[in-house]
Amino acid sequence: MRAALYYGIEDIRIEDIPQPHPGEGEALLRVGAASICGTDLRIYANGHHRIPQGIRRILGHELAGEIVEIGPGVSGLRPGMRVGVAPNMGCGTCAQCVSGWTNLCSDYTAFGISLDGGFAEYMLITAAALRQGNVAAIPEDVPYAAAALAEPLSCCYNGQEAVRLGPDDVVLIVGAGPIGLMHALLAKLSGARAVIISEVSEARLQQAAAHGVDVLVNPEREDLSRVVMEASSGQGASVVIVAAAAPRAQEQALELAGRQGRINFFGGLPKDRPWVQINSNLIHYKQLVVTGTTGSNVRQYRSALNLISMGRVQMEPLVSARLPLDRLHEGIERARAGQELRIVVEPSG
Repeated sequence: MRAALYYGIEDIRIEDIPQPHPGEGEALLRVGAASICGTDLRIYANGHHRIPQGIRRILGHELAGEIVEIGPGVSGLRPGMRVGVAPNMGCGTCAQCVSGWTNLCSDYTAFGISLDGGFAEYMLITAAALRQGNVAAIPEDVPYAAAALAEPLSCCYNGQEAVRLGPDDVVLIVGAGPIGLMHALLAKLSGARAVIISEVSEARLQQAAAHGVDVLVNPEREDLSRVVMEASSGQGASVVIVAAAAPRAQEQALELAGRQGRINFFGGLPKDRPWVQINSNLIHYKQLVVTGTTGSNVRQYRSALNLISMGRVQMEPLVSARLPLDRLHEGIERARAGQELRIVVEPSG
């Protein structure tokens, strides 16, 4: 089979390798679509501590496809089933796992990071993934490219659960990339009174305008505080989601939130610049709730996949390009440029 093998920093090679076959409790997936995300770009540029030097790895953890073979002992799956796959598995026994938060397991495994992922024609689904419910069916009319985006959508779902986003909220989202737009779609679905997106890239703002965002603002050209106050009748945002790796945006979130506002630091900061200075009196006197979230659990993944399957959120408009596996390098560079939304690789054509 054809696969994109990660050999090390900025070294991915498209090669022919043996096709895997499922063993006890395993299944084989023909990959229909695998999206290129920020984690893939960071691994490509900087490596990952769960990919030891000298280990070849197939990246790609936002994926969907068709079951083509099942191993002994597998129930609930059959060849021909179309499925989405949540990438992260926990150890299953730690306090986080038994609480359902496998994404917070300190001994997790993940397709596309510690296990071979979706940038290949076929991917082996482990017994642990099947046991933990990471594989879920999708309808015939849902494109694989849309289903592959259930994983990042589920991460947004996690963030919005943390801030209890709901009807009548005035929501400020910082960042208009694919993640920011997914947050906007979920916020509208939850009944938010107004969704504001702040973004310094005019290209990103133009893309956001096509997705029904209520208020668009470039903080380098307009006073963001004034815009938020106008949209919230002078109260400030009831929910602020910082979906950008921007220290100043995290600091400013406390200023832009209204009393009893809820804030989610969704985007992680660079490891060499993780510190911010915040006015803790704003948290104290406004009774703010400040949260952080990372990844998603299987329940949230399945909920996000159901929203896509039922047509409640439309993921296809967020796909800027569909490329064959042999053009993965082009897809990486286009994703790095940040001028488009999601670039999706379709390994099996």
